[in-house]
Amino acid sequence: MKAKLYDKIATIYFYVVAGFLVAFLISLIGYILYQGRTRLNLSFLTSPPKFMEAGGGIGPQLFNSIELLVITLIISVPIGLGAGIYMAEYARPGLFTKVIRLSVETLSSMPSIVVGLFGLLVFVTMTGWGYSLMAGALALTVLNLPVMTRVSEDAIKSVPSSLREASFALGATKWQTITKVVVPAAMPGILTGIILTAGRIFGEAAALLYTAGMSSPALNFSNLNPSSPTSPLNLFRPAETLAVYIWKVNSEGLAPDARQIADGASAVLLLAVLTFNLFARWLGGVLYRRMTGER
Repeated sequence: MKAKLYDKIATIYFYVVAGFLVAFLISLIGYILYQGRTRLNLSFLTSPPKFMEAGGGIGPQLFNSIELLVITLIISVPIGLGAGIYMAEYARPGLFTKVIRLSVETLSSMPSIVVGLFGLLVFVTMTGWGYSLMAGALALTVLNLPVMTRVSEDAIKSVPSSLREASFALGATKWQTITKVVVPAAMPGILTGIILTAGRIFGEAAALLYTAGMSSPALNFSNLNPSSPTSPLNLFRPAETLAVYIWKVNSEGLAPDARQIADGASAVLLLAVLTFNLFARWLGGVLYRRMTGER
């Protein structure tokens, strides 16, 4: 009787905790969207900010955030996935492997402001690029590589050994087994790492203050010359992101409606992260079905 009573108490406790977390998450998302509801319009999303007057938008900052997300994922996903494959399939127990794991764990716990200062020293000063989109992307790559590596390694290790053995029995090489069997089977876990990385890229501000900068030139979207300072394709121009702009507006009071701008930008940032997560999960499901032959 005591065991059944304890089981019921534990079950009720876990349901209460889960319900509390879900309610808290829904209320937090609802509060952010409610506060920024008045700015969720096309004009706010496309117009540039106005300083010292009301009515500005977040068009350049939103574009910079999306562009930075794409560039960072292009750099970090192949490296992180490759590192995860090496650690799960090729690395042998020893001093070298221990050093790699220690380095990954150390980097994963490093404050983003420290990564920003490192990016300021290396990617901004030593390269001579100055505050630029590329410097911010490389700094975020350093920040997100540990997460991508650990998640990819765990996802690949969770693939049953029977799948590998069946592939080897059919005459496939180790590389063919990894690319055709293991990685497709581990795709849901790898996709989770990509989503975590993307969310951190969208919401990161501290590391970008010292690398991508706190200003953005007036972009001319008809100018497709990558070397032009006003071209959106120029990777070596300053690029203020949405998260940095939220911090800047709140801290410096650049407009009389700074609070409304920050609320609207926060709602847009939240919706952008949710949209990307849903799209990434849909795309991951499509890729998984295609790579595994499922309909």
